Amino acid sequence: MVILYQQIQIIMTHTYNITGMTCSGCLAKVQGLLQQVPNIEKVEISLAEGTADITMKKHVSTGDLQQALAAYPKYQLSEAEAHHHHMSTTDAAENRTWLQTYKPILLIFGYILAAAIIAGSHTGGFNIFTVMRVFMSGFFLVFSFFKLLDLAGFADSYAMYDVVAKRWRGWGYVYVFVELGLGLAFALNIAPVTVNAIMVALMSISLIGVLQSVFSKRQIRCACLGAVFNLPMSTVTIIEDGLMIVMGLVMLGLM
Repeated sequence: MVILYQQIQIIMTHTYNITGMTCSGCLAKVQGLLQQVPNIEKVEISLAEGTADITMKKHVSTGDLQQALAAYPKYQLSEAEAHHHHMSTTDAAENRTWLQTYKPILLIFGYILAAAIIAGSHTGGFNIFTVMRVFMSGFFLVFSFFKLLDLAGFADSYAMYDVVAKRWRGWGYVYVFVELGLGLAFALNIAPVTVNAIMVALMSISLIGVLQSVFSKRQIRCACLGAVFNLPMSTVTIIEDGLMIVMGLVMLGLM
């Protein structure tokens, strides 16, 4: 008889007060800093209440958490008056399913793909060149739209993992408008060779930071949809960037 034992993980969740957060950009910054503390499993922040529910694999002292925010004095962390610890048993998987987690990005891709296929079939035939061009236009226009809803929040999130934004936070602001320009250029079919070359270079640089974050297993929020959706960095982000690079290279090969 073979007996299978399910691995159980004990999780501690502590609640803290955090002052100084005024926007989703602040939220992203504090969340990113706290998630880099060893043994922190997950950080869920309520901007409205000024609280953070921090899930730990092992106990982390309040002092260690405060030290993680020390470089940004306006953010002050303290134990909540009704500081609660609750123990729960769960397996290693998140409570949300994969589909629930990535539903926003899957819906966006679905809508853009449907529009691209319709555009590619409009003339009676099927033009794969048009499908890819319209898809890339929709991709950059929609994704830049979500980033522009909270530009500062995106810049803070992007600086957590992008190789350029880590060194120069201003790149997060520039990147959004480069995306917007690419979306318009693809829509208008302007200088396709130059535009595709710029897109491949841009996405390749972005992919480096994504790969580093995913392979290091750091729990960082993906900034692909700005600060609007709390999507974790994962292989989905790699596929997203890789797909755009492949389409750009194919487009360059067909020209």
